[in-house]
Amino acid sequence: MSQNTKNDAPDGKLLVLTPGMGAVATTFIAGVESIRKGHTKPIGSLTQMQTIRLGARSENRSPLIKDFLPLADLNDLTFGGWDVKPDNVYDACLHANVLKPQDVDPIADFLKGIKPMSAAFEQKYVKLLDGPNVKEFTTKKDLAEQLREDIRNKMKETGASRAVMVWCGSTEVYQSPSACHMSAEAFEKGMEDNDEAISPSQLYAYAAIMEGVPYANGAPN
Repeated sequence: MSQNTKNDAPDGKLLVLTPGMGAVATTFIAGVESIRKGHTKPIGSLTQMQTIRLGARSENRSPLIKDFLPLADLNDLTFGGWDVKPDNVYDACLHANVLKPQDVDPIADFLKGIKPMSAAFEQKYVKLLDGPNVKEFTTKKDLAEQLREDIRNKMKETGASRAVMVWCGSTEVYQSPSACHMSAEAFEKGMEDNDEAISPSQLYAYAAIMEGVPYANGAPN
């Protein structure tokens, strides 16, 4: 049985949170701001440039996806994230060397204003990465609660009405499903017990879910 549904148009600012503010996240943030300032076009963006066909081809109804679906406008996006390195987004962009100075210099002031929060991090899960901008903790549950507080604080700071989280960190070592992954209760006990099967990416996912924030995995963790 078919059913018509209606999605409400988005309202207010959308906070995009990225655990990891390296090459992927900073290129995304710089790209959005460059588009907003009219310095470039959203080449390669499905939502901004692709169309969707409605009905038969002969009807010639192919609106842009961004005009057809109730998506947040690029001007409503605001950003925050975590990283083991304290570099602001401008410096991280230059270090990543995906974008060139001529790409980021026109939006330097905006990028310099975005600095990473201290990260939930343990080097044993990403052996080739290290940095000073990390949280101290006693249990992994404590670490997850710190991340939840970060989300709430960043929402207030940016004035966002809603948020999403996209994991942009380095790929962690493989973790097989364990007993702590069999239920929410088992996972929370695993955090209290510092279960080694619970990696930082899982803590970010837990924090996002508990705060009602959709979580997407942008790396093969």
